[in-house]
Amino acid sequence: MENTGRTTDHGQSDRPLISVRGIGRSFAAGEETVTVLRDVDLDIWPGEMVAIIGASGSGKSTLMNILGCLDRPSTGSFTFDGRDVSALDADEQAELRREHFGFIFQRYQLLGDLDARANVEVPAIYAGEGRKARQSRAGELLTRLGLEARMDHRPGALSGGQQQRVSVARALMNGGEVILADEPTGALDTKSSAELIKLLLELNDQGHTIIMVTHDPKVAAHAHRTIEISDGRIVADSGRRIETAGSYDRPVAIPSGGRTGFAGLNRLAEALHMALAAMLAHRMRSFLTMLGIIIGIASVVLVVALGTGSQEKVLENISSLGTNTITIRAGSGFGARDAARIETLIPADADAIALKPYAAGVSPAVSASATARRGATEASAQINGVTNDYFAAHSYVTVTGALFDASDIASRAQVTVIDEATRDTFFDAGSDPVGRVLHLGKVPVRVIGVVRSSGASFGPSSLNIWLPYTTVMARVSGQDYLSSIEVQVADGYETSAAQAEISALLLARHGVQDFFLQNSDSIRATLTSTTQTMTLLVGAIAVISLVVGGIGVMNIMLVSVTERTKEIGVRIAIGARRSDIIAQFLIEAVLVCLVGGVLGIAVALGGGALAAAMSDSVRLSFSTLSVVVAFLSSTLIGITFGYLPARSAARLDPVVALSRD
Repeated sequence: MENTGRTTDHGQSDRPLISVRGIGRSFAAGEETVTVLRDVDLDIWPGEMVAIIGASGSGKSTLMNILGCLDRPSTGSFTFDGRDVSALDADEQAELRREHFGFIFQRYQLLGDLDARANVEVPAIYAGEGRKARQSRAGELLTRLGLEARMDHRPGALSGGQQQRVSVARALMNGGEVILADEPTGALDTKSSAELIKLLLELNDQGHTIIMVTHDPKVAAHAHRTIEISDGRIVADSGRRIETAGSYDRPVAIPSGGRTGFAGLNRLAEALHMALAAMLAHRMRSFLTMLGIIIGIASVVLVVALGTGSQEKVLENISSLGTNTITIRAGSGFGARDAARIETLIPADADAIALKPYAAGVSPAVSASATARRGATEASAQINGVTNDYFAAHSYVTVTGALFDASDIASRAQVTVIDEATRDTFFDAGSDPVGRVLHLGKVPVRVIGVVRSSGASFGPSSLNIWLPYTTVMARVSGQDYLSSIEVQVADGYETSAAQAEISALLLARHGVQDFFLQNSDSIRATLTSTTQTMTLLVGAIAVISLVVGGIGVMNIMLVSVTERTKEIGVRIAIGARRSDIIAQFLIEAVLVCLVGGVLGIAVALGGGALAAAMSDSVRLSFSTLSVVVAFLSSTLIGITFGYLPARSAARLDPVVALSRD
């Protein structure tokens, strides 16, 4: 087997590679403290092959974890190549593991979602090595270890011996100056065990320092030096062999040309790649996680679109009425209890207003309900008593026939104008209703015209029949007062000025304020305000659903951290920084929310198109701003609710994580 690293130092070393003095390690166990290591002094020199043996619970694995910078001693000092390891922070220790150590675990600890080559590449990803260079090196290592035909197989498709060889290749990926093997043959059969020991001996011959933890004397016999631990203390040490550590080739961390000048970008790109791989490997979990975001984003976008569309429709309808219309009604305001009892608006009021220069048109109005009948057909209809000016003010156009004139008003003529719905109800399709007779209760009326609304219609949705207001008062309702008076303000007059003059005129005529005025601008303001309020209320509910979706993302990501504890431990052991772990889990959360946001927007747009196709009365107005805000909201939710699980993952103790079943 060829050398896996280049020579950076050659000849007799004048100091140990690893040196520990007075190392102790204690753990809290409830109210008690358990001491696993006591006053351990140990030097390991470059190029040695050391076996640490001892019974279960003797402290040998704890010692190896400390030597591999996976754990920190409670007492004592630890230096690696002259560096005080205890003075290094978490990321500096991660760098030490990444650049100088390679781990071979008893249970292989390969990442199940990655194939053999990708598993070997992981340490180089955290070292910032470019994809092309690390793929080439991973392929080279696997080929040297006899796995060239199994590179694209995931761990589940490999035998135990093959998985352990992948683990060895991963340990060598960044140079593997020191290889730490924890019970490396514990899960292997006899043949695979012999092959692994042979491989470790070859690596040692090439300059790799090998530290094995084993309880098997046969495995320990292959080492140049054997250290025995009992009850946390070194009780035997066969000592350093001078000829073993005399002349050696010390492997370097990264081969020449491996690390690029874009290490940070490489790591970020690979974190994105790994996050995507994790999402695709758990599609159902990812979909269920983003379902809350989809519903929340879709709700917000639809509510905003519905509110905006409704507001636009209301404003268009009001605009179709014109901005120069004033309506006078009895009472103190809409909904007032005294409105039905106040009967002071009379035709003379309308006549007095009609004489003023600000009045371009005046339409007194009375209303009543009656059963309309023609032949065997009967239906409830709304009877509206008006003048011709009413139709112009409300944007009605004549379909056929004519409107009633001043003589009809004066003579209280029994003539009527109907809408198309009334025509279709009482007359055969294609027939002309003009000249035909309808019965309104006991009053016969002759149809003289049919009209169609070309603007807004805020009235009732029943059949509409218009008569001269004098006819309704005298022959239908029997009342001598008006329901309302509608005034069209002449061009050149300000609506507010006309409104003030009308109020003054009526106050002078009535002596009391028993009326109120309303113009189309005030209707516009009221309806717009109401629409905005309803949009805000429903939008608040949608935002709550969005927050609930974000909390769902956080909960599932926290569960994911628990499920993937061992994976996190492996990544930390092979050199991942805390920032690398945070980046991966945070990117996963953001991706889930981003994809959920895109799907939510798509659902909203699709739902809006479907609603518009099913009903002309529903209008949804989607704006680019609302879509962009929704997209940014999904990103913010991913960052906000993904950070806590990501930080939780990054703070896991690697020793505890690796021991999790």
